[in-house]
Amino acid sequence: MDASDQQIAASALSLPEETIVEACGDPQLPELGVIEQNWETDPIAPDDVATHAARAVESLSFADVPEGGEVALGVGSRGIANLPTIVAGVADAVSDAGYEPFVFPAMGSHGGATGEGQRTMLNELGVTESAIGCEIRSTMDVVEVGRTPDRDVPVVADDTAVAADAIIPINRVKPHTDFDGPVESGLSKMLVIGMGKQRGAQIAHKWAVDWSFRRMIPEITGQLLDELPIVGGVAIVEDQHDETTLIEGVPPSGFLDREAELLETAYELMPKLPFDELDLVVFDRQGKEISGQGLDTNVIGRRPFSINEPAPETPDIKRIFTRGLTEKTHGNAMGVGSADVVHEDVVAELDAQTSLINALTASTIRGVKVPPVVDTDTVRVLRAADTMHLHQLYASPALVEAARDRDDLRVVEAPSPIEFDNGQLVAPSLRE
Repeated sequence: MDASDQQIAASALSLPEETIVEACGDPQLPELGVIEQNWETDPIAPDDVATHAARAVESLSFADVPEGGEVALGVGSRGIANLPTIVAGVADAVSDAGYEPFVFPAMGSHGGATGEGQRTMLNELGVTESAIGCEIRSTMDVVEVGRTPDRDVPVVADDTAVAADAIIPINRVKPHTDFDGPVESGLSKMLVIGMGKQRGAQIAHKWAVDWSFRRMIPEITGQLLDELPIVGGVAIVEDQHDETTLIEGVPPSGFLDREAELLETAYELMPKLPFDELDLVVFDRQGKEISGQGLDTNVIGRRPFSINEPAPETPDIKRIFTRGLTEKTHGNAMGVGSADVVHEDVVAELDAQTSLINALTASTIRGVKVPPVVDTDTVRVLRAADTMHLHQLYASPALVEAARDRDDLRVVEAPSPIEFDNGQLVAPSLRE
């Protein structure tokens, strides 16, 4: 389906404004002001990021790696701040130590579950061979390196990584969207699911139905550490502005314990909506680089597609409206069903094949069910860029007044009438 066909399909699915007004009436829209969350952060200076990455590598032991040996660096598909600089810093440190680094995509089924698609995703994140100073080897081929003792589940890993003399995953530690556990999204998950490519990701999500990720990931991580030459990982933690605040080398012995500590830090620094009860939240965009579920479930308080996992206790949002997809998500609308209503632009930008592959691999086909589609914007109460960028928010008068009494919030603009142009919301961009 080309772009014009997608636009036609979106128009056919969308409900016109007059239909909605006839069914629901034409309520008066509230004015919106701008509020800002006050965050104290301590990011690493951009010029120092590569140095911190190199120090992380220097803290790891290469005692069992032969001189001149190949070191496989696992890199994922997430929009991590300073990612090319971090990867380049790691690669340079490995080279300076007398070894030969190369990068392999450790991103499960992303990129359409093809080697070229995953290389393209790395390139669009700025992780190119010229930028990082080493080779990128991208394939979907895996080898079985063992089976779990209790359930006899196959454990697989990228064949180029397995063939290397050492492996170092590079990943951000952060709360996961699908489950709660001692380790969530980070080094261990990259080993189990990312390095397992499409097959490994599919196996993990299939067994998670009865096993649960919180138990599966630690067990399989331990097995991979025993079977493969993993010398450690480079863990990244970001602050509320998505800026790099910590880069640390984690030895194999710390993949579970130290990663659990870093996860607690990541939870403390994760941006959140500043109100626990909301009538409606409008998100301008969703995408895979924003969150694995498009909209971060920890931010919206909903986890409708997870396997045997409860939703976060807060916030309580009665309605969610999503207005579009990010460019970098390439039509992958995984998690679009978290919203109650979407704009027709979402459907026009949606790539059905990419979204379905991701949903099937994750065993969550409900995640790509399309909510009711509208052809115009409706705004009430709170509006944010997405679930990652929550520094500034449009807020209705009641929330603006509430913000005036809070030390963690600042009113930037007083409420003013909402304006529309041909059914599209007109508003200045929020500072992210």
